[in-house]
Amino acid sequence: MSLSLTSLGGAGTVTGSKHLLEADGRRLLIDCGLFQGVKVLRERNWAPFPVDAASLDAVVLTHAHLDHSGYVPKLVREGFNGPVHCSSATADLCDILLKDSAHIAEKDAEYANRKGHTKHKPALPLYTVRDAEQALKRLKSVSFEADTNVVEGATIRLRRAGHILGAATVEVRWRNRTLLFSGDLGRYGDVFMPDPEPVAEADYIVVESTYGDRIHPKHNPMEALGAVIERTVRRGGTVVIPAFAVGRTQVLLYHLWMLKRAGRIGTVPIFLDSPMAINATELLCSHLDDHRFPPDVCEQSCEIATYTRDVEGSKAITASPMPKVVIAGSGMATGGRVLHHIKAFGPDEKNTILFAGYQAAGTRGARLLAGDTELKMFGQWIPIRAEIDNLPELSAHADADEILRWLGGFKRPPKRVFIVHGEPAASDALRMRIERKLGWDAVVVEDARRYELS
Repeated sequence: MSLSLTSLGGAGTVTGSKHLLEADGRRLLIDCGLFQGVKVLRERNWAPFPVDAASLDAVVLTHAHLDHSGYVPKLVREGFNGPVHCSSATADLCDILLKDSAHIAEKDAEYANRKGHTKHKPALPLYTVRDAEQALKRLKSVSFEADTNVVEGATIRLRRAGHILGAATVEVRWRNRTLLFSGDLGRYGDVFMPDPEPVAEADYIVVESTYGDRIHPKHNPMEALGAVIERTVRRGGTVVIPAFAVGRTQVLLYHLWMLKRAGRIGTVPIFLDSPMAINATELLCSHLDDHRFPPDVCEQSCEIATYTRDVEGSKAITASPMPKVVIAGSGMATGGRVLHHIKAFGPDEKNTILFAGYQAAGTRGARLLAGDTELKMFGQWIPIRAEIDNLPELSAHADADEILRWLGGFKRPPKRVFIVHGEPAASDALRMRIERKLGWDAVVVEDARRYELS
């Protein structure tokens, strides 16, 4: 049997990454992410897995973000009983993210049933905390730069990808072929994460294209963040920042710490209202090899905010009329405590809702950035009059130039580049850039199409 690649998610979209390799009757899944964004994508999470979950021999995770790891509990519940290989930091972060994802799903279902905001009787969570705990038992930590057998005849090697703690590119060697999965590539020269590590060669490359059609602004992100806070505070307003718990939150805290040290934002209180982000932030200082912050910077930047773990503390933040900065999840405003803050502060024009990362199509974040003036939350429509702003400078994703820079590190052309994890326009733009600038064969992967790797 030849070696084949089939994308069961993360093709034609930036969410739900799942890439299936098959050979010799064995199956290896690279990433196991949740679909997020528009309803038609979210509904795919509820469908049975496209192949028998029990037939998978192993899973490898590039990193812990839910669009790459969040489906693992459901896969285990459907019958997968093999190992899930990932870096040590990814395993630690998954312990936080998967439990939190399950907890939110349970709470959302309970709230929908209690308020009657559901077409399903009763509303059920996609998976439970118990499902997440069972899934976490499958995780096996893999060292960077070490060859690891994952299925009979196949080995993997992880290299640092930047992006977030523990993020890796995954080299798979199987049937005399080498495949390189980029996962999500980070930035070059980032203050927080290391540069994506170069790779010398591969027969096939599977590369993300989140920003395949865009170049990030070159402005200083600290200056941009400070300007937003200063003008909002002058109006007597509050800055609400929907932030990803892993990666973006920690960078925001660093920049806020730097702004405080520079005397830019005075005594403006800063709140981190996300138990998941708090836990992820506390992990930062136990994984010093995974980022650039020295121990003192790590410790001091993490202390800049008031941590809010309980619901009563979160409600107190919402009730306070004083100017402040509130960081809360989720990063695309798809759920979590940030929705309560948007509901409270969004209708008042003196406040600001500040996004700090990619907003997938169909998410509330994407709709606000597109100009929508009302959002549906908790079964009702909420008017949004607050200033809406975005800081693409803070993105943890490589832009089109940086993706090309990483690809340019290969010493010989691959047989083919498979482009995944991007909206159609971004993926096709990257395909054309690869063909024009590198002269390589590149194809935008079609969902569920099987590609034979000769």
